[in-house]
Amino acid sequence: MDDVEAPAFQRARRPEHRELRRREILDAAEALLAELPVEEISLRELGRRLGVSKTHVVRYFESREGVFLELLGRLRRSWLEALANEWPAPPCEADDVMRAWAGSLAARPMLCQLWSLLPTVLERNVSAEAVRAYKLADLEDRTTLARLVSDRVPGLGADDAMTLTRYAVVALVGLWPLSNPTPTLVEATADPRLRASRVDFATMYGEILQTTLAGLLARA
Repeated sequence: MDDVEAPAFQRARRPEHRELRRREILDAAEALLAELPVEEISLRELGRRLGVSKTHVVRYFESREGVFLELLGRLRRSWLEALANEWPAPPCEADDVMRAWAGSLAARPMLCQLWSLLPTVLERNVSAEAVRAYKLADLEDRTTLARLVSDRVPGLGADDAMTLTRYAVVALVGLWPLSNPTPTLVEATADPRLRASRVDFATMYGEILQTTLAGLLARA
């Protein structure tokens, strides 16, 4: 649909134009997220970036959270498409795969930021239908991720690989905010006595993945 041509952002009537409008809104949200935290981006701000009203944006997304929920899915799919080239090819060491997993996410702070907001922000103020669609897409993406892990860790069964992807999301949701503290916390933990409070996301996330994988393999 990249070759679809339509006038500037007006109400779409054909399905392909409606899809184009949704992509334009997601593109604007991604651009704004590179400049501002999520909590400062409103539907009105999105409309202003696109040169339309807030009402116009609501024709395509039911809420601000709905926009970022779909953007999270788009960024996650893009990440999954890149993993085959970013992760070590089999045969390889399991720990190397876990470290590569952590490093590939650390290189995508926007994806991590949105993912960490999933339970507290993005799944609020959206319909059950929107959440269901997201969860089904997430399940499909985690199945793909589990398959990639299983290909590189032969001793890991399909069920345990899916369990690992679930634990990985839970760990990311908790760890990302801790590893990206507010300026006040940065100042407070500059005290040498609080050195252990400083968290490097890639390092700790890799350790969490390695430990979780070791436990799953031992249990199996």
